[in-house]
Formats: sequence, structure tokens, C-alpha cells
Amino acid sequence: MAGHSKWANIQHRKGRQDARRGKLFTRLIKEITVAAKLGGADVSTNPRLRMAMEKASDANMPKDTVQKAIQRGAGGLDGATYDEIRYEGYGIGGAAIIVDCMTDNRTRTVAEVRHAFSKNGGNLGTDGSVAYLFKHCGQLLFAPGTSEDRVMEAAIEAGAEDIASDEEGGVEVICAPGDFAQVKQALDAAGLKAEVAEITMKPLTETELGGEDGTRMQKLLDALENLDDVQQVYTNAVFDEQQA
Repeated sequence: MAGHSKWANIQHRKGRQDARRGKLFTRLIKEITVAAKLGGADVSTNPRLRMAMEKASDANMPKDTVQKAIQRGAGGLDGATYDEIRYEGYGIGGAAIIVDCMTDNRTRTVAEVRHAFSKNGGNLGTDGSVAYLFKHCGQLLFAPGTSEDRVMEAAIEAGAEDIASDEEGGVEVICAPGDFAQVKQALDAAGLKAEVAEITMKPLTETELGGEDGTRMQKLLDALENLDDVQQVYTNAVFDEQQA
């Protein structure tokens, strides 16, 4: 963790997400629609839909908007059909980037993603070019000061794979994607609220960027995240505390 603060980076990321609340609603509607299409409208048997609805609730999305998205996905309403696509590439300093999209026009989406990479100093790669640098997993991060023993007791029993603390005093829980819902539920029941709780692509290595390189990398990430078809951007870049 030398040279940067994980928690400064997390708060930086959350702040940027909050600033894009209108875009967040659009992404959540797409996610709810696709989750309902793939797994049905019953949240008790569709963990992906349940997680999307929890995110919508956290974002204060109106309930009727959520229900319309579910109905559209389950076939009750007419609307666009979305395909899920993943792109991989490189940013400043060779930092790895994964871009997850939902689109009704693949040709448009790949052109926009490629343009965002090339215009901002990055390169769109081939399938598998950087995915090996990430682990697909459930991740829950608890702020410094959280009791590692309490987290461990609840998480291990619920099926977590790993619990670790960092030098700042934060606690991280890692689990298989399929176990995420039950692990989160167990931690919530124990009164432990995670700062971040998501199924993610966790970087296995980090590329630390500062100064002009950090500024350029953030510009590239912003360009990708601002694309209408982009749902999520993952990177192994971390920024020094002055920028985060």
C-alpha cells in the first residue's frame, strides 16, 4: 500500500460516482432489465436482480422506475434488448482496464470505446489481454476501525474465502460471486456495514500513478465512464493521495 491510500482512492471513486447520479440511474435500469430478462422477476430466486435492486434502493431510485425495468426485462413491456459486452485495454503507464458495457448496438459501442481509448492515450486490446490481471469475486470493504474479529466471525461462517486487514486498519472480505449475497446478508445481520459491497473484478497487481500520468489516466477513465453504453470500468491503476 506504499505511496497511496486505499481509502482515499475509494472515497474519490464514490464521490465521482455520486456526481454522475443521472448516469447511475440509467445504468441501474439497464442492469435491472437484463437481470430480470436472464433470471426472471422473482428476487428470491434471482440474486443478480436482488443485488441490482439493492443498488437502486441505495441510490434512491423511485420504486415505479424499478418495477418498470423489471417488467420490461421479464417481457411485460416493450423496450430495447441489451447485449452484455466486455472490452479490455491499456491506459497510461500500461495500467490495465476492463470496460463492461450493455448495448443495443454493438457497432456503435465498440467504435465509441475505441475512440475513448485512442483519444486519451490508451489502447484497446484483444479479449483476454488484461483479464488475467483481475479476479472475479465478491468484495466487501470495511472502513478503518472496524473489528476484524467481528467481520471474520460473520464472514467465514457465511462462506467467505478470505478476510484481510490493511495497514490503514480497513478490513477486506473476498468471496466467490455466487456466495456474495449470503456473505453480505450475514455481515449486515451482524451490524457490519461495508463501505463498498459489490461483485467486481479485483486487480491482482497495481499500477501506481501520480502527477501528470495520474491526471491523464483519470481523464481516460472519465471518458470511458461517460459513454452511454458503459456500465462499469475496472482498472488496476491507483492514484497518489494528492489526486485521490
